[in-house]
Amino acid sequence: MEKRDERDASEVGECSFIDRQTVGGKRTHTESKEDRATRLESTPRLQLPMPDLQLVRHDHAPALLAFERENRTYFAAIIPDRGDEFFTEFDTRHAQLLEWQAAGTDYFHLLVAERGEVVGRVNLVKVADGSAELGYRIAQKAVGQGLATAAVRKVRELAATEYGLIRLRARVTLDNPASRKVLEHNGFVAVGELTLNGKPAISYICELR
Repeated sequence: MEKRDERDASEVGECSFIDRQTVGGKRTHTESKEDRATRLESTPRLQLPMPDLQLVRHDHAPALLAFERENRTYFAAIIPDRGDEFFTEFDTRHAQLLEWQAAGTDYFHLLVAERGEVVGRVNLVKVADGSAELGYRIAQKAVGQGLATAAVRKVRELAATEYGLIRLRARVTLDNPASRKVLEHNGFVAVGELTLNGKPAISYICELR
C-alpha cells in the first residue's frame, strides 16, 4: 500500500468549511441589499433536503473532480491549495483512496445531491485503535443551510455504530470560526493548541462512548 504523504493532509484530514462572508480568515465588508442580491444570483444555492451521504466509489470520480475544480479558489481562501498535480493525477489518487477505504484505514464520504452532483466531503482518516481524524469540505453554493453540521452528525453516528470507533479527532485554525462551530455543535471539545499550515489552530476530541 502506498504510504500517505504530506500532500494528502489537506485533502482528507482537515476541517475546511468556511461561511459565505469569510475570505482568508477575515470578514468581508457588510453587504448592501444590492450586493447580496447580486451574490445570491451569481452563486446558486442548493436547497434542502439533505443530500445523500455515500461512501466514495469508483464511479464517483467525475463528479468528485468537478466538485474540487469548481471550489478550488473557494477552498484555497482558508487552507493551502492542492496544486495542479492533484488534478492531473486525480484518477490515480482516487484509486488510492479506494484502496485505503477497502483496507479499513480510512472512510471517505460524499454528499451527493440530485443528478449525482457532489456538494461536500466528510472523511474519517488514520483509523487506528478505535480512533480516527475527521475532515470535511462543503461546496460554496451549498453553505449556509446546515449541511456541514448535519453531515458531521451522520458520520459521527456511523463512526460509533458501523465502524466501531470510540473517539474522533479534528483540527481547525483559529481563523475558521464556522468550522469550529460545526465541531462544537457535534459534541467536539477543544483539548489543545497547535500550528496548522503555519497558523494557530485548535485540536478537538469527540468521545463516542
